[in-house]
Amino acid sequence: MSDYTVAVKYAMFFFMATMLIEWVASKILKQKVYNLPDTISSISSGMTNNIKSILNLSVVIISYQWMYEHFSIFQISSSWWVYILAFLGIDFANYWTHRWNHEYNILWNRHIIHHSSEEYNLACALRQTISSVFQIYFFLYIPLALLGIPPKVITILLPLHLFAQFWYHTKLIRNMGFLEKIIVTPSHHRVHHAINDIYVDKNYASIFIFWDFMFGTFQKELPSETPVYGILKPARTWNPIYINFMHLLQLFKDALRAGKWKDKLRIWFMPTGWRPTDVAEAYPIDIVDKPYEMVKYEKPYDLGLKAWAWFQLIFTNLLMYFMLINIAELNVAHITLYATFLFISIFAYTSLMDRHPVAVFAEITKVGLGIYIITQLGGWFGLEEWIPAATLFMGLYIGISMAITIYYSFFERRVSSPDLGTTSPA
Repeated sequence: MSDYTVAVKYAMFFFMATMLIEWVASKILKQKVYNLPDTISSISSGMTNNIKSILNLSVVIISYQWMYEHFSIFQISSSWWVYILAFLGIDFANYWTHRWNHEYNILWNRHIIHHSSEEYNLACALRQTISSVFQIYFFLYIPLALLGIPPKVITILLPLHLFAQFWYHTKLIRNMGFLEKIIVTPSHHRVHHAINDIYVDKNYASIFIFWDFMFGTFQKELPSETPVYGILKPARTWNPIYINFMHLLQLFKDALRAGKWKDKLRIWFMPTGWRPTDVAEAYPIDIVDKPYEMVKYEKPYDLGLKAWAWFQLIFTNLLMYFMLINIAELNVAHITLYATFLFISIFAYTSLMDRHPVAVFAEITKVGLGIYIITQLGGWFGLEEWIPAATLFMGLYIGISMAITIYYSFFERRVSSPDLGTTSPA
């Protein structure tokens, strides 16, 4: 089991426990912090990111190990000050990675999922990308390689640096006094997630806020300007897999529709949100220009669908956890099959939350793959060794899941038309 897989296995419990604490605290303080489908979407997004990481679905152009072996000037041991220096270097690299992801069309797709929630809570911190296939920011680690920071130090610190960004996604912690000048606090990051004009593209830092002071991107949270959360082109869906690629899809459509070849090419490298004039006029899209008038995305669902959505989330999480603890016993083909089943499951139940017709097709695909796995492997990836009736239980789950999807797609009274992704002809 890889170090990352071990870290994720334990981090899952920590994240769930702290989200529960935040939810209880919000009830005590009488603050609305969580929204059911949004929370399910956020946690589901976290699952997709974990699965992608476990599958190692990334193309590393140049690894840190290679840069260390070829560029290092010094040879230093892993002492405590090396860890501090490396952590600062990682944080500096993250500042620019984060900033560029916001500033350029082609890069925004790598980060859009994290900002897509219209709520702000610990769950939305789990909205992490699956669309960043190519690791393109390797050059930001060249200074660390030149200094001779050992690859082992980087390997240890990278997941810690990522997990340390979780806690400040909350509305319940207000001003933190002198720490506001040193580290990123909930107040700083609320600004970053807001779509108010004064807050957009501010506070890019991950751990140390002084990077924003240094590079002119700091903005204080103002008492007179309550943050409104989301993205300027609202996602209008709970499906995290779709959200991961919605901006890329829009860029492809705009590039095809552009009349000038110059625009077809430069749209990818222009500031985020830029569109060719002819395309913007012919295919307008809904952009939030008055944040305080924005209506949050919602879909009708009864108590039964609420309960089913929660069950799907918990059950899929348990299936993923079993894959994590049993991954050493699975070969590459089995891991791929398992991960594909989980991806399709998440796509299916979040599409059903959207009340979108694609949920049925996704569910049919899931059922087919589930039956194939059970018949070909004679069970569910060795789960029978833990739970004797696991094969029967998985078969029942697949059948019930299909039946409920059909019911809510065709028989339950529809209150509004389905809407996935956009509300305009764009």
